Amino acid sequence: MPTRPHQMPAAAAALAAVTSLAGCAQKAAGGDGAIRVTASDSSCAVSRTEFPAGRLTLDVANKGTTVTEVYVLFPDDRIAAERENIGPGTTTSITAEIKAGDYAIACKPGMKGDGIRQKVTATGAHAAAKRSPAADAAVAAYRGYVLAQARETLPKARAFADAVKAGDMASAKKLYAPSRVGWERTEPVAESFGDIDPKVDVREDGLEAGQDPAEDWTGWHRLEKALWQDGRIGDREKRLADRLMTDLNTWVKKVGQAQITPTSMANGAKSLLDEVARNKVTGEEERYSHTDLVDFKGNLEGARKSYDLLKPVASKNDPRLTAQLDTRFDALNTLLDTYRTAKGGYGFTSYDQVGRRQRKDLSDAVNALAEPLSKLAAAVVK
Repeated sequence: MPTRPHQMPAAAAALAAVTSLAGCAQKAAGGDGAIRVTASDSSCAVSRTEFPAGRLTLDVANKGTTVTEVYVLFPDDRIAAERENIGPGTTTSITAEIKAGDYAIACKPGMKGDGIRQKVTATGAHAAAKRSPAADAAVAAYRGYVLAQARETLPKARAFADAVKAGDMASAKKLYAPSRVGWERTEPVAESFGDIDPKVDVREDGLEAGQDPAEDWTGWHRLEKALWQDGRIGDREKRLADRLMTDLNTWVKKVGQAQITPTSMANGAKSLLDEVARNKVTGEEERYSHTDLVDFKGNLEGARKSYDLLKPVASKNDPRLTAQLDTRFDALNTLLDTYRTAKGGYGFTSYDQVGRRQRKDLSDAVNALAEPLSKLAAAVVK
């Protein structure tokens, strides 16, 4: 995965330009208990800095001139909740389950840097103690799905890595995209695997400041560049093939320990659609191999799986929303399937053959789905 920060840098502990509205004349919170977050180009104002643990809703307004992101961060910079691609002049809501403790709410104007942060505290016991058997079943089923995808990825990635190590350029190119499908399907919860994502799926322009591409860039996209752009497999690439397998085996072990919740499933699916709109529809993700539509399909299948498992809960609380999501998931899937190169197969048109107008159609369909998907988390925890 690309430029999205998987973990905010520890150096960001130094809080930047914090603007607090706590104690000011403004109302303490939104009328329904939500916390208002007002983001601008130079500030990140929150309507209150203490709130009960449990269900947290942030009503975010971007008053700035650039696209922004909003995060809820643990003290060690792990991400508790996030929303990307919040356009200037737009509003959105973020819903998450938050345990008692200290956090930071961070706005990231321009989607760059460490963000403008505000310290906040969730007080009391975890108010989300009231568990839903249906939601628990959804999480358990989803964890099983993720584990199955991870295990099925290993032999495909092994075949790809072996081809790289053998210097077999043609086979490595053929095996590259299939080796990534399982990973792409699990990306809604990629954040829960710790530092695996930046090790296996980062692009060169997604490296952290100060990292050296020659030494620090690992994973599929580094090998993609070697195969398609550089046209050579050297000793470094062969070592990176082994490193990829080591990291993927670690990924499989982490699935059982990953913190997955109903809201992280829902928010992850929405974030993944944002990712598709930002990098896959534009062709940035697979810029050398042009296998973007394979990734796109895997992402859509993963997001759909997350939604399907949550649907029994969400449909009771918001049946209109789930009806809308069914329609838009189907529409995007139908559109994407027109690019299959063979019926029933997993081959797709090379993305450099997809024209500007067609990319716009794909982008519109993704955005049409992303809008109602942003409401799924709230429907799950009503």
